[in-house]
Amino acid sequence: MARILIVDDDPAILDILGAYLRADGHTVLEARDGLHAQRELPGADLAIVDWMLPGQSGLELARQQRRAQPDFPLLLLTARGEEEDRLRGLDAGADDYVTKPFSPREVVARVRALLRRARLGPSVAVAGLSLDEGRRAAQLDGQDLPLSRLEFDLLLTLARHPGFVWSRARLLERVWGPDFPGVERVVDVHMAALRRKLGEQPDQPRFIETVRGVGYRFREDG
Repeated sequence: MARILIVDDDPAILDILGAYLRADGHTVLEARDGLHAQRELPGADLAIVDWMLPGQSGLELARQQRRAQPDFPLLLLTARGEEEDRLRGLDAGADDYVTKPFSPREVVARVRALLRRARLGPSVAVAGLSLDEGRRAAQLDGQDLPLSRLEFDLLLTLARHPGFVWSRARLLERVWGPDFPGVERVVDVHMAALRRKLGEQPDQPRFIETVRGVGYRFREDG
């Protein structure tokens, strides 16, 4: 199985998560702060990181790890449950997010899912739609889908986090970059082009739903 690093300064969380993960067949590594975590990360296959750590925050640790290893699976663990906080965590580089109090069994299930994704590579496959980030290739119902770079990145961002509502401002920052001087309307223009290629009508979404007054989300059921 995998080597799982748990980064948390709460001994009770280290004990209970460690016990459940070992029972699932994993080797468990532990760290109680960001400095110790950095020493352990090279030997880990996945990390579970608490947001609030002494010294360096879990958010900053996630950012650093994402820069060092873009495909490293990381789950953020925190008491912060607001949508904005969840999006901050995902933006920082977390692949998944669990709020406290949590079910250890749910954490183990999410770890399994992250490990499966890591072994399959950075791709998305749901309801006839396939996205391969490494090859920058997309297929829909077995046919190649000719997407521009921005359309591919938009679709990949949404598809990786089904059910999350992304504001136009957030998509603009995530896909175009924080220094892009354009206005939020550009997101709608590219989204309309993407939906045409997906064969969607605004009132009959197959993959992408408009959340009125907010932005867009990827349908969880495809």
